[in-house]
Amino acid sequence: MDLPDNLLCLFTAELEETDDSYIIEVPAREVSKGQLQPNQTYRAAVVQTASPKREAQTQNKERPDSTAKHSEDHSQNHEQTNRELPVEKGEQRTVDIESLGDQGDGITRVERGYVVIVPDTEPNERVRIEITDVSKNVGFAEVIERKDYYE
Repeated sequence: MDLPDNLLCLFTAELEETDDSYIIEVPAREVSKGQLQPNQTYRAAVVQTASPKREAQTQNKERPDSTAKHSEDHSQNHEQTNRELPVEKGEQRTVDIESLGDQGDGITRVERGYVVIVPDTEPNERVRIEITDVSKNVGFAEVIERKDYYE
C-alpha cells in the first residue's frame, strides 16, 4: 500500500454504531501531537484488517512443527521472495504495535499490510525493531529500542 506524503496520522480504531450513524474515534494523542485540530474537516481512509471469520480460522489452526520444511522452502525461494517483500532481514525501522497475536506477541503491519511479529511488546507501543526473519506471509523482529510515542 502506498501512503501519500500528506498523511497526518495512522491509527487503529473500531467502528462503533450509534442511533443512525457509525463513529470512528480519533485517539486524543493524535490531536495532542499537533497534526490534527478539533473542529476541522479531514479526509479519512479505512483499511480492513483481517476479517473476524479469518481470525477465527487462524485461531483454530494449530501451527505445524515444520521448521525443516520452512527452512528448505525459505532457502529455495529466498531470492524470489526477497524482491517481493517489503522488509528484509537485518533491516531496522520504527513501528507502532497494533495488536497482540494468539501467542501474546505484538503485531505490526508495514507496506502492503505485511505482518511483522514482535515479541515482548504491547499494543500502541512505538518501538525500533530489527527484522530477524522473513517469509512470504510474515516477518519476525526483535526490539532494539522502545520509543516515546511522539518521537
